[in-house]
Amino acid sequence: MNILVINAGSSSLKYQLLNPETGALLAKGLCERIGIDGKFTYKPQVEGKQVLDAVDVAMPTHSEAIQAVLNALVDKDNGVIGSMQEIDAVGHRVVHGGEAFAGSVLITDEVMKALEECIPLAPLHNPANITGINACTAVMGKDVPQVAVFDTAFHQTMPAKAYMYALPYEYYEKDKVRRYGFHGTSHKYVSGRAAAMLGKKPEELKLISCHLGNGSSIAAVDGGKSVDTSMGFTPLAGLPMGTRSGDLDAGILQYLMNKYGMNIDEMLNILNKKSGVEGLSGVSSDFRDLEKAAEEGNARAQLAEEKFAYEVKKYVGAYAAAMGGVDAIIFTAGVGENDKGIRAMVCDGLEYMGVKLDPAANDVRGKETVISAADSKVKVLLIPTNEELMIATDTAAIVKGN
Repeated sequence: MNILVINAGSSSLKYQLLNPETGALLAKGLCERIGIDGKFTYKPQVEGKQVLDAVDVAMPTHSEAIQAVLNALVDKDNGVIGSMQEIDAVGHRVVHGGEAFAGSVLITDEVMKALEECIPLAPLHNPANITGINACTAVMGKDVPQVAVFDTAFHQTMPAKAYMYALPYEYYEKDKVRRYGFHGTSHKYVSGRAAAMLGKKPEELKLISCHLGNGSSIAAVDGGKSVDTSMGFTPLAGLPMGTRSGDLDAGILQYLMNKYGMNIDEMLNILNKKSGVEGLSGVSSDFRDLEKAAEEGNARAQLAEEKFAYEVKKYVGAYAAAMGGVDAIIFTAGVGENDKGIRAMVCDGLEYMGVKLDPAANDVRGKETVISAADSKVKVLLIPTNEELMIATDTAAIVKGN
């Protein structure tokens, strides 16, 4: 079964064609600068096929972008499938499903209406996701099943005590202000892999999943279900990130806005795009640059790394308390998979909880492996995330179920 996975942005579209049953990736790529001058990248994962790297292709809209993808996939010389009929379904990454969706869903007219109703909750992302779905329908027709897989859905199992904010209750009733959480597809994937690595059923485990990248979030996964997560109503909450502030005292906003005559949009631009480790360090939002600067003695870069690891550690402790224990801690995403220093800083001092890192095992990048010591009561796992495979797996399951 071949699934085309689509992640549509406002002027970009990432795609992968894969077989969820075997895990085989057939092709992947990117459509960029849609509506501007159109750049198309195609990377077939089959030997002897030609790579196209940022070639000029006219893409006035997402429909032309989807058509370019399909043309490349079935190209007689460099394609990886014989015809469009070999694409069994399309799986779309959708950022926000609100409270309407607690799992992935076959896209119907009713689902599209519900997605439109979620736009106020994710005004930057959901419109682009909807555009991607409409483009696929326009080019591929209504006969090819399409499935929406939500970043928020995995966290819909959180209890009210975890997702409610201590605000007047009517803001929840009327405006749906609550914690939603994000990166759900990644947290779901790695917690499933963790159970497989430990030879246990997900229902038997208490896991803490640390998705650490330019955007970062932590999830408490008890018995295979998310019971708490660090991102909130928006992805601005929780940990300090590449350029996002993470949690802070809301009174700071009023203080700075009054002092510098800023409006709320200017303030939020600073919190979203000029804060986090970039704001603290003055160096970069990229942890590789931070590491280099810290090694060269840059005190602010060192502080940014320490602050980030300290906040991750606090969440690990909090979620162990919330679940009444923890069996394994998972590191995933760009920083979690590749930065041994950050992993060591997070685990340092957690020995009282039964966490003992093996420095030799931790000296690894991007490989699924156990990095805790043999006598560590709590296992520490490095698991590269694969959101596209999770989307494809969900899509295949739903299409077969219908």
